[in-house]
Order: sequence, then C-alpha cells, then structure tokens
Amino acid sequence: MSSRGEHQTMPLSVLLKRELASEKIENPEIVHGQASQSKKGEDFTLLKTECQRAMGDGVTTFSVFGLFDGHNGSAAAIYTKENLLNNVLNAIPTDLNRDEWVAALPRALVAGFVKTDKDFQERARTSGTTVTFVIIEGWVITVASVGDSRCIFESAEGGIYYLSADHRLECNVEERERITACGGEVGRLNTGGGTEIGPLRCWPGGLCLSRSIGDVDVGEFIVPVPYVKQVKLSTAGGRMIISSDGVWDALSAEVALDCCRGMPPDAAAAQIVKEAVQAKGLRDDTTCIVVDILPQEKPAAPLPPPKKPVKGMFRAMFRKKPSESSSHVDKEYMEPDVVEELFEEGSAMLSERLDTKYPLCNMFKLFMCAVCQLEMKPGEGISIHAGSSNSVKLRPWDGPFLCSSCQEKKEAMEGKRPSGGVRRLVFYLECKWRKKR
Repeated sequence: MSSRGEHQTMPLSVLLKRELASEKIENPEIVHGQASQSKKGEDFTLLKTECQRAMGDGVTTFSVFGLFDGHNGSAAAIYTKENLLNNVLNAIPTDLNRDEWVAALPRALVAGFVKTDKDFQERARTSGTTVTFVIIEGWVITVASVGDSRCIFESAEGGIYYLSADHRLECNVEERERITACGGEVGRLNTGGGTEIGPLRCWPGGLCLSRSIGDVDVGEFIVPVPYVKQVKLSTAGGRMIISSDGVWDALSAEVALDCCRGMPPDAAAAQIVKEAVQAKGLRDDTTCIVVDILPQEKPAAPLPPPKKPVKGMFRAMFRKKPSESSSHVDKEYMEPDVVEELFEEGSAMLSERLDTKYPLCNMFKLFMCAVCQLEMKPGEGISIHAGSSNSVKLRPWDGPFLCSSCQEKKEAMEGKRPSGGVRRLVFYLECKWRKKR
C-alpha cells in the first residue's frame, strides 16, 4: 500500500481501456415507456429523446420528459406542455459548452417556469397544473417540480433517490408558513358548525397544493417557482419513474419499483398503473413514465440486488458505495456505482433562485429580463434585489434584472401586491357577471 503523499500508479491497461471506452460511455442509452388510465382527461406528457443543440464544436443531444397533471380543466397542462421547454431553453445563454450548459439549467428552469405561468395567467384562464420536468444531458439528470407528481430513481445497485419535492400543504410545514406570511389562509373545508373535513387547502380557492402553474383564481402565493435537483449518475445507470399522484397515492416507491422489476419500460409503466388502480381504484387520472438510463452496451434494464429499507422519503440519500477489496486490478479502478448530487434548491423566492453570476459569454446582455428575456435599455431594468434589506448596497449594474411586468409578478408572489394576471381575471369575471345580469 502506498504511503500518504505518494502517488498510486495506475496500470497502463486500465488507462487504455478508459481511453477506448470514453466515447462509448459519453452518453447513455435512453429507453422509455408510458402508460395511463384516465378519469378526468387532465394528465399530459412530453417525451423527447433526440433534442439537439449546437455547441462550438458540433451538435449534442439531450432528452426531455415532462408530466403535467392538470386540475380545474386541462388548459394549463396543455399550455405548459407546449411552451415550457422553449421558455427554459430561451433562458440559457448561447455558445455554452456542455458543462456550462448543465450548470445553467437550474436557473433557466426557474425562469422558464415563472414565464410560462405569467404568460398563461395573462389569458385569464382558471385552470392549473402540476409539473415534473426532467432534462437528461449525458449522465446528468436535472429535475424541476411543482405540485405533487413525483420523480424517483433507482440506481443499478438498488439505491432509491427522490428527485422531486411534494408541495402538498398537508405534508409541507414550510410551505404553509410561507403562504400565511404572504397573506393566504390555510385550513380544511368547513362544512358548518365547526366541522372540518379533507386535506389542508389554501384559501381563497381551496387548492391543496402550494405550488403550480396557472391557478390565477387562487392567489399569487401559489407560486410556480420549482424545486430543482440535479444529480450525476455513474455509468452503471438505472431506472427512473415519473408518475402523477394517482400512482403515489396508492403505491410506495419500493412497491412501484418492485412490481415491474425486469420488465422493459413500456410494460413496466403499464404494470405500475395497473397496480395503482387495483390498490385504490381509478379515483384520478393515473399516469406513469418509466425511463431506463443504460450503458450503450447493455440491452436491458439492470436487476439490482435486494435493497435495504428506506427510512424517510425526502431525507438526503446520496452516498458512496463502500469500497470492496478485489484481487483483480481492473476492479480496483472500476467506477463505483454512485449518484452524486450536484445541485438542490427549493426556495420560493426569486431573489434567491435567480441570484447567480452571469456567464462570461453573456456579459453584454446584462440588461435583459431574467424571466421573460426581454431586452431592456440600461436603467430600465429593476434589480431582483430591489426592496430587500441588501438593496441599499447595490450598484446600478448589480443584476439580475427584471422588466416592470416581471417585477410586478415577483412582488405579487411575495404577497406585496396583486399581479396583472389577477387584475385581468377579476375584470374578466366582472364582465361575465354583468352579462348574466
């Protein structure tokens, strides 16, 4: 064994194998399937495995998977499916290499979600939707979520990782506190006489979620700012499941994974939906997307060994696999089956989520709205920190900046004023009321 301070030599055979294999393992093989049973017809999916983007040295591909569980109609889910991806990509500076592009995704996802919500609310439609949105670039998975659909991942070794957050008021104390601090009320449905039934809801509106896209009639404290998690997989890959609450209200992550083990993704998705419906009946739209992320040379999904019990659904579960001794030289240098967490943030405050340094290649677009990408003249933009305790220390060029419309949206989400979307809805409802008279 080499002493501390000495460099451990690596066999030439291992170096050559790594060099020869580098091209093969640069991108995984993505195999996916989906299944659904409809009750209201408000679940929609987006599956794109060959999205292309230009880089300085060529073209690279990435995959996108989205699940949109609508409520109070399907308008918000359909609109988000059709517009969210473009809004996210438009928020990413051009001419970035792969690593820079991946690093820019969390911020761009926040901007894309907020812009999609803002644009939809301008239509004065009362529908809303949850969103679980996944971008796979190489071996990096980035997940952005609002609402109560869920995304999980099982690595080849059998570790289960939760890549989304649950924004149900019933189980999220922080979100309840945020809503009440912004002027909303949280409580159960009052049937009279002091009797309360059902899950915790936000009033006015009665929505049991704290984050969504749309829902202009509920209040701006129901925000579209997503929880974002980004992880890097080992080249052993694994299986990802994205499902609406119709699945997760009936099945645990372990049951969902176990019931479809060894099946290809399309059959696996169908089996998960079948198990969920058998467990609790078809009470809601029940949709499932299964994605296998595999090394190119492996034709089928991995079959992990029995797993240890998982304690706590949303605790940090990113850990390294214990090293094992081996007499084979190649095994000593084999990449461990590790899921590495790169980024995680769930704050609902735009000033915290968009406060990142501008990439050098984007420095001449300093005066561009960080949400809607509207170009502004110097002095027109409003710093995202305006009105905060640190605003007195800001310099005129301290961004990011918002246009007046997006600044209004930000203040509305923080409970400081009603947004233009809400005012337009009130005007729309008043007009309908007058016509009925």
